[in-house]
Amino acid sequence: MFTETVSEDKYKIRREFVFVILSGLFVGSLAMLNILGLSRLIDLSFNFNGVKIPFMVFVGVLPYPITFLCTDFISELYGRKRANMVVWVGLLMNGWVLFILWFAGKLPEDPQMNSDAFFRIRELTFGATAASMIAYLTAQFVDVRIFHFLKNLTKGKHLWLRNNGSTLISQLIDSLAVVLITYYGAKAIDLHPETHVFSFLFMLIASNYMFKMVSALVDTIPFYFGVKWLSKFLNIDPLKEFQQGKYDK
Repeated sequence: MFTETVSEDKYKIRREFVFVILSGLFVGSLAMLNILGLSRLIDLSFNFNGVKIPFMVFVGVLPYPITFLCTDFISELYGRKRANMVVWVGLLMNGWVLFILWFAGKLPEDPQMNSDAFFRIRELTFGATAASMIAYLTAQFVDVRIFHFLKNLTKGKHLWLRNNGSTLISQLIDSLAVVLITYYGAKAIDLHPETHVFSFLFMLIASNYMFKMVSALVDTIPFYFGVKWLSKFLNIDPLKEFQQGKYDK
């Protein structure tokens, strides 16, 4: 049976290509979730034994689990430094999105065109992004830190532990921070006067975290198979540092 021989130069091209794809997916998802942000509250409430369980998430939460899956892939295959670099690039790109929205809002417009939708999205994006960026930085760096702490602790074993452990802890921090800062800091969540604020915020935090937690558990399988396949495709040994006695701390 014919077996293709792949040169080291081709492996290098593959590694950079996959890194660009993961980074692009990360940055694109991050920008999308901040632009969509608070534009729609999705009601996923359900009945359990005759009791209605409130479950609501903002549309911006939907692509969020992908960002953590991407940083976990980058952390596992490329190391902590590159994962942190992508986190910083994500922050800069969101700053660029905010600048474009601000600049576009200052330019003159055609009075025949109704721009209410743009200015509403602009208002929501500014309010949500300021809060989400604080939560984002904290959660993403916690995710990378815990991922490598668990990888070092287990000497590269138990992939499921560092994938789920890092994501579940960082997602809890993110869910708490983004909802509380968005409401109290940015004041970007408008509630009806009769709404019980504490109950609503608790429900929102719990719903966001449950959504992210389930997503994190579900992505364990593609993460396992993805790491296994990419390790061979890119000729990367994620455990090499442990086999050589050098840990990425």
